[in-house]
Amino acid sequence: MRKLFLNSFVFFLIISGLNIAQNNKVIVGADLLLSDEFSLIQNKNIAIVTNHTGVLSNGTHLIDTLLNKASVTIKALFGPEHGIRGNAPDGKSINDSILKNIPIYSLYGKVRKPTADMLKDVDVIIFDIQDIGSRYYTFISTMFYCIEAAADYNIPIVILDRPNPINGITVDGPLRKDEYKSFVAIAPIPIVHGMTVGELATLFNDERMISSEKKAKLTVVKIQNWERKFYYDDCSLVWVKPSPNMPTLETALLYQGLCLIEGINVSEGRGTYKPFIQIGAPFIKPNELIKELKVYKYSGIEFIPIEFTPISIDSMSKFPKYENELCKGIEFRITDRNDFKSLRFGIDLLFVLKKLYPDKFQLRNNWLDKLYGSSDLTEKLGKFESSESLFKLWDDSLISFKRLREKYLLY
Repeated sequence: MRKLFLNSFVFFLIISGLNIAQNNKVIVGADLLLSDEFSLIQNKNIAIVTNHTGVLSNGTHLIDTLLNKASVTIKALFGPEHGIRGNAPDGKSINDSILKNIPIYSLYGKVRKPTADMLKDVDVIIFDIQDIGSRYYTFISTMFYCIEAAADYNIPIVILDRPNPINGITVDGPLRKDEYKSFVAIAPIPIVHGMTVGELATLFNDERMISSEKKAKLTVVKIQNWERKFYYDDCSLVWVKPSPNMPTLETALLYQGLCLIEGINVSEGRGTYKPFIQIGAPFIKPNELIKELKVYKYSGIEFIPIEFTPISIDSMSKFPKYENELCKGIEFRITDRNDFKSLRFGIDLLFVLKKLYPDKFQLRNNWLDKLYGSSDLTEKLGKFESSESLFKLWDDSLISFKRLREKYLLY
């Protein structure tokens, strides 16, 4: 059997502990493409947009499986941020490459939308990447541009759905404003959208969020046995970390709020093996910060005072904030994920840091505005207004989005 790009070490990590005998196991779209929906690609030239998360229930990768199907011809492969192997550090541009004479095009670099030349002779585009449920996460931006390309070039696109790992119920945060469209805020949706990639794809396409003159011919291969209340560890699926700094489900849950720390001069834990699980800076006094955070009476989370020194880690973070400097801060532990409001906690954390360290607190360029999807957060921080006043700003638009979202829920 021909093997894909994953070396045996990474392959072992992916399939270790895999148990496919459970009757209640969630079955992802990639498995169902091969078993029930193969007619979508049979005897066709295909392009596959994927990365290391495109694993089937038997532990093999979708590309490996399709390479051994004589009735399918893979014409092109596309990789998102972190590359098709998923091992490039955050923000690093990826070069194009070749696998068994098949071109691998990067969609994280100079080109973020497949071109006509890249899609030459392609009959169907397949998208299969595990998302984590936050608007900042760039995999849904890659999907957005692939849908746009599919519409532009009149090529059908098939989305192989996978679970939203942080559940499909919670919806929270501001809608992105039009002038703040970017690769970390691709569409006017809230930061915590509570949708699967298949649901988002249909929303992007049918609501004409893509810029093409016509809609794409889009098909979603749905998940089986998934319920909206499920977290990823309820699915009987193996966690394959979607990106180098997303090692656990708990990381994904905290990331909803703590990603905003990227926009200020406080370490979000990159350069350690606990990114987004801990934050710190040389000027922080941990016990002082914990005392102030406890005023908010957040439930479902514990605070542990810590010290750490960020370092350059290959395939994770090459140039972390405060590299080789001692940082003091807090480690977070989620004790009740159903009660913990991650995004609101992350915003409150920003306000507390600004209150305690007004002379040290700094914004990093316009990154916080890009992540948040508007300037509302930085304006409120600048005026020392309360976080509650910020939350009220998004209430009406969030209600409107929830109504719109209902039209596109598949489960």
